[in-house]
Amino acid sequence: MDFEPTAGQKAVQQRVREFCDRELAPRSAEWEAREDFPWEAVPGLAKLGLLGIPFPKEYGGQAWDAVTLVLVLEELGRVDPGVALFIESHNGLCSNHLFLAGNEEQKKKYLPRLTSGQALGAWALTEPGAGSDAQSLATRAERRNGGWVLNGTKTFTTQGSVAGVYVLFAQTGKGLSAFVVEKGAKGLSVGKKEKKMGLRCSDTAQLDLKDLALPETALVGRQDKAFYDAMKVLDAGRVAISGISVGIARGALEAGVQWVKERKTQFGIGEGPGLRAAAKLLADLAAEVDAARLLALRAAALMDAGRPFSKEASMAKLISGELAVSAPTRVLDLMGPEGGNMDNPVGRLFRDSKLYTIGEGSSQIQELIIGRALLS
Repeated sequence: MDFEPTAGQKAVQQRVREFCDRELAPRSAEWEAREDFPWEAVPGLAKLGLLGIPFPKEYGGQAWDAVTLVLVLEELGRVDPGVALFIESHNGLCSNHLFLAGNEEQKKKYLPRLTSGQALGAWALTEPGAGSDAQSLATRAERRNGGWVLNGTKTFTTQGSVAGVYVLFAQTGKGLSAFVVEKGAKGLSVGKKEKKMGLRCSDTAQLDLKDLALPETALVGRQDKAFYDAMKVLDAGRVAISGISVGIARGALEAGVQWVKERKTQFGIGEGPGLRAAAKLLADLAAEVDAARLLALRAAALMDAGRPFSKEASMAKLISGELAVSAPTRVLDLMGPEGGNMDNPVGRLFRDSKLYTIGEGSSQIQELIIGRALLS
């Protein structure tokens, strides 16, 4: 069992880390304050290959493995979880669904545009009355004139207002089906943009489908079988999103260590009870970050090996997601009044963290999946 990343994985990780420190860290507070999608970062992210991480080179991708994906997302999550969510959802949801379930014509048409950044991707599953229960969607697709007509509403769609390519889910009689559609299609309109507590630079919007007419060729995968494709996509997404959660926790830990070091030097704090208490907090947190990272990398390694990984993905998602919330909380407590300053980067990590116990399956859903696996 080798716990050391390969030279290639380390090189990618280092390039992303340098990009984050150079290009993202100085601007993340501005993007949060603007509550606007960070278009300025997209060319640099595309140049690094981060818009086509797992896909074959024939579609413009990098053909990097899941372990590399987790390492990349940890680096992004450490600095800006909103940008990290864009990269994770663009790769892992819309693009990955087309890659896993689409036919060759669809892959050749859409994936090169997505992997190059010519178009951003959005995956529209959630509805106002259907979150974790994907099979209870109200959106309907009816056959009409040799094609399909969709009616319904999607909510909390990441990249909802900025995407150029959408994968939409709808009921088609005996189950769910998925459809691919491009921005500007008549009958597809962007509704309200969500005003969120955190992840403010991540675009989240409602989509309204009103008599959206699509050709038969828009169907992705088999009719009535998209639920099973969505579960495969979400399993892989849970591995990826765990990397972001680990990054949030690591970013909070690094900030806490630096904060204590600066005060130890500035005030000459000795080995008193205050320093011992701070050191214990940081030690516990460091151990938890490493444990969460190992869970995420185990799930990624299983995925790369073609072995079952659903339970392990849920374990990684559960533990890392909860840690993403608790780590910045504990560091802010350590910082005292300084933790309440809006300019404090740990405060932004705190505000951004809650989504990672909810998105791509809440903590309660992960517990349900793990419990079912244990009792089956």
